[in-house]
Amino acid sequence: MKWIKEIEGGVPVKSWCEQVEPGAMTQAVNLAHHPATFRHVALMPDCHVGYGMPIGGVIACENAVIPNAVGVDIGCGMVAVETDCPADKLKEIKDRRLILNAVKTMIPVGEAHSHQQERDWKGFSAYQKNLQPGVSYPWPAQLDRKNLGTLGGGNHFIELQTSEDGMIWLMIHSGSRNLGYKIASHYHKLAQHLNAKMHCELPCKDLAFLPADSEPGMAYIRDMNFALDYALENRHRMMASFKQAFEDFIGTVEFKREVNIHHNYAALETHFDKDVWVHRKGATSAKLGEVGIIPGSMGTPSYIAEGLGNPESFMSCSHGAGRKMGRNQAVKTLPVEDCDKAMTGIAYDRWSPFKAKWNKKNKGKYLDLSEAPLAYKDIEEVIEAELDLIKPLVKLYPIGVVKG
Repeated sequence: MKWIKEIEGGVPVKSWCEQVEPGAMTQAVNLAHHPATFRHVALMPDCHVGYGMPIGGVIACENAVIPNAVGVDIGCGMVAVETDCPADKLKEIKDRRLILNAVKTMIPVGEAHSHQQERDWKGFSAYQKNLQPGVSYPWPAQLDRKNLGTLGGGNHFIELQTSEDGMIWLMIHSGSRNLGYKIASHYHKLAQHLNAKMHCELPCKDLAFLPADSEPGMAYIRDMNFALDYALENRHRMMASFKQAFEDFIGTVEFKREVNIHHNYAALETHFDKDVWVHRKGATSAKLGEVGIIPGSMGTPSYIAEGLGNPESFMSCSHGAGRKMGRNQAVKTLPVEDCDKAMTGIAYDRWSPFKAKWNKKNKGKYLDLSEAPLAYKDIEEVIEAELDLIKPLVKLYPIGVVKG
């Protein structure tokens, strides 16, 4: 259900959620009062609390970029590939496990896991050619070169899926790893310092911004785009390894259409006859005819969808199902039996011990259920809520999952 909430003294908030959790609405109200926000704030149906700005939020800014409205995982996104392999060839869970185990030998998985050797990529040298001579930049570091072609932690994943017409698809969710985090953190601090010098009153210190035509603003845009290219290449390399592992097991396979998209970025676009910087934080571009990916949780369907170009959402849609529970809440409250049941028929690694500061006194007491399907919103309700933004093309069901 779409509704509009007028914000006194600010722009309207337009939401595709029937209900928005209080924390996310507070963040939306802050965005509505931000001096750079243009026209309105758009909340996608997977909206939930983020850092500074809700995840599943979209805003447009006039001559301004807000690092935390892009997020720390710059370029986080999806890649999906259709194959000509019938799902019948992977009826047995043990066969899916063999493929996924092979993938894990080729792709380092999770935080603090990277390749042993640095990876070469023409994007590194191309970026460095554009840097100001004599200025030292903390990226790309050795870790960034080793991280290329690796899966991050948290909600990042590698999945085997089947379509409703009985064909196998391959899907990956990942971003720019530590590179995006370093860039985002650096420019957020720079924006805070600059806003203080400008005596600019902000509704929230986490929404510090950079004028897009200023030297630091142009530097952020340059480095953000570098992280976007890195994230795109990161997914491309992982998918190449995934294809290889799949083909090694199945035999000759035709890999058909491939979609590789971002859902954490800012881009200069024209909306309502104005050139603005559209910030999509956990949101997917859905221009007319544009094909995107909306994943569910590790135990629920994902969708390949086509954009309808709805101007009210700044031609955007959700980036997934969206969390309905914070990680700590999920870990403390979800029954393990129910989480196991939600994964029936899917090859996956069993829940590992949860690592958190509050868990040190209760070592081994809690399992990491933070990514269990029950921690997420109902993907069918999310899709139903945005049928004025997208047209579903393909529904995909998970049959094997590797989590970061």
